[in-house]
Amino acid sequence: MDKKLKISEIARRTNLSTSTVSRVLAGKANTSEKARAAVLACARELGVMEGIAAGRLLLNNLIVFAPQRAFDERSDIFYYRVIQSINKALEPHDVRLRYCALEELDSDANEFLARMNAAETQAAILLGIDDTHIHELAADIGKPCVLINCRDGRMRLPSIAPDHRTIGEFAARYLFDMGHRDVVNVMCLRRYTMDLRLAGIKAAWQQQNLRFNSKRDLITVPSFSAKEAALRVAEWLDDPANKTPPTAFLVSGDFMAQGTVQALLQRGLRVPQDVSVMSIDAFNLAAIQDVPLTAVHVPRDELGAEAVQLLQQRLIRPQAPTGSLLLNGTLAVRESVRRIRPGQRRTAVAGDGLYDA
Repeated sequence: MDKKLKISEIARRTNLSTSTVSRVLAGKANTSEKARAAVLACARELGVMEGIAAGRLLLNNLIVFAPQRAFDERSDIFYYRVIQSINKALEPHDVRLRYCALEELDSDANEFLARMNAAETQAAILLGIDDTHIHELAADIGKPCVLINCRDGRMRLPSIAPDHRTIGEFAARYLFDMGHRDVVNVMCLRRYTMDLRLAGIKAAWQQQNLRFNSKRDLITVPSFSAKEAALRVAEWLDDPANKTPPTAFLVSGDFMAQGTVQALLQRGLRVPQDVSVMSIDAFNLAAIQDVPLTAVHVPRDELGAEAVQLLQQRLIRPQAPTGSLLLNGTLAVRESVRRIRPGQRRTAVAGDGLYDA
């Protein structure tokens, strides 16, 4: 539906004139508040507002560089869904989207240059590429380029990513607010983003005047799989040095949370009656062993849409300052975390809800 038809449709639905609708959508002040509210509500319903915000994307060919695993949902569901969100954000536009696999580090610079210097390449998105040489080449080539979930240490390229540090801090603080003081963290630290998350967790401990002991309070897992997490958590629980389980596990991934719950159940520990489990992830699992999972959802689908918006800004204002856009997480309060009151280890489950982190 083109612009004129949508204005006519909004006018018909709101019983207002097309000129009034046009004035509201153009941001003019000479309309009543009632008319303005009605037009904007209808425009949102019809998807007009999104079109106004995005405008016409000023390119027709875009290439996405990402690690090979990003193109396989079973290998990396997070990056795979980010790529799908880029696809979805480009649907309203006449854009040909191409892909190229690059290693996170020690990337093939010749392959990158060949793709970037191709006549059909007008702009690029780099997803999860940490190679600083690639970042330098992208900046030197001068074509619009946006980074997703990676950073340019020389600050020449704009980037967008989850605010990993704040997300980690927020998740740990939620458990502290629920009365937990004996918390063990289960993490895979294979990338600096997880180091940022751990730094946030440690900051939350410090705010509670608690000393974080990595040997006691951190279980590291080589991958994000449930199997590896179950093995490492089982080893921790069976270690004679850990005579009693913690009141809560904070796990950096839903599949790792699944493994953590499995290890607990195998030892006769119930979730959340005996031990609470909280996850930090992109809502891959809503429940584990029929227990609704309390989690801080990491932005995932939003990354692609916001990256396209950021790319549009670079096309319109190529000389504008570059910076990093960090997205907040969202807390999903379900039933895998119980509140601990002074002197108790088992109490009522917190209520359901969603909150911005």
